Amino acid sequence: MAAAAKFLFDEDFASGEKPTITLVEAERRRADAESIAHRQGFEAGQNQARTEQNERIAGALASLADQAARLDGALRDIEARLESEAVQVAFSVARKLVPELIAREPFAEIEVLATDCFRQLIATPQISIHVGQDIYDIAKHKLEEIARARGFEGRIDVMADATLAAGDCRIEWAEGGVVRDREATLKVIEEAVQRYITARTAPKN
Repeated sequence: MAAAAKFLFDEDFASGEKPTITLVEAERRRADAESIAHRQGFEAGQNQARTEQNERIAGALASLADQAARLDGALRDIEARLESEAVQVAFSVARKLVPELIAREPFAEIEVLATDCFRQLIATPQISIHVGQDIYDIAKHKLEEIARARGFEGRIDVMADATLAAGDCRIEWAEGGVVRDREATLKVIEEAVQRYITARTAPKN
C-alpha cells in the first residue's frame, strides 16, 4: 500500500496567521486521497474475492472427497455382492454335478478313502466296510484287491447297508472309524458358504 501523502504546512503558526494552501495543492491532495482510498478499496475487494474463492474451492474439494468415499463404499458393496453370488452359483453347480459324477463312478470316492485307510492301518487285524446295497458286489471284489495291493493282510468284512447312498461308506476298526457321507459333507460346505456370504455382505460400520 502506498504511503499517504503527508500534509505539510510551510506557514509559521507562531505568527498567528491562518494557514493557506493553493487551490491546485488542495486538488492534488484530494486526488491523492481518492487514489489511496480507491487502491485500499480495490485491495480489500480482491482479498475478499480470494477468500470467497478459497472457501468455494475448499467446499468443492470436501464435496468431491465425500462423493469419492460414497462411491468407493458402493463399489465395495457391489464387489462383495457379485463375489457372494459367484460363490453361491459355484456351490449350486457343484451340488448338482456331484450326484451325476457319483452315478457315473459310484465306487471312486470309496476307493480313495479305503486306499488311504489300508495304507495307514496295515497292521490292523480286521476292518469292516459298509457300502450301499446297490454297489455291494463290485465294492467287495475291488476292496479286497485294493487291500492286498496295499499289503494289508488282516480280515476285511464288506457289508451292504441299505441306508447308505451310492458313493457313501463307513469304515470301522477296533480303535475307530471313518464315514463318508455326501449329504453331511455338503451341509457343512453349505453352512460355510452361508457364513462367508453373511460376512462379506454385512453392513460395514
